[in-house]
Amino acid sequence: MGVVHHSNFVRYLELARVRWMDEHHRSYRSYVAEGFHFATTHVAVDYHGPARFDDELEIATWLERARGASLAMAYEVRGDAGRLASGRSVHALVDESGRPRRLPPAERAALAKLVAPSA
Repeated sequence: MGVVHHSNFVRYLELARVRWMDEHHRSYRSYVAEGFHFATTHVAVDYHGPARFDDELEIATWLERARGASLAMAYEVRGDAGRLASGRSVHALVDESGRPRRLPPAERAALAKLVAPSA
């Protein structure tokens, strides 16, 4: 059909979130090295148009909120034809056993400074 399967957009959002953390906060790998992960508890994607084979995609990513043990991210995916999708994901900080853990106060404060003004 020449279009990207809709399920791939969830992967794109995940890659964008990890890249956003690398560029704006600290690497996801550093959380993993300390025994933590951000488990996805919610993801939603609204599709506005198809991505086509060989399109170059750009994903704007921003932090909507950072709370005690979770953060919420928002996304807009653009391609050759304009806005293709928008989305939102929520993630809980968990330890290696999957138990929720509160963000340390310093991490929460650092993330709070990065919350997008319109959020």
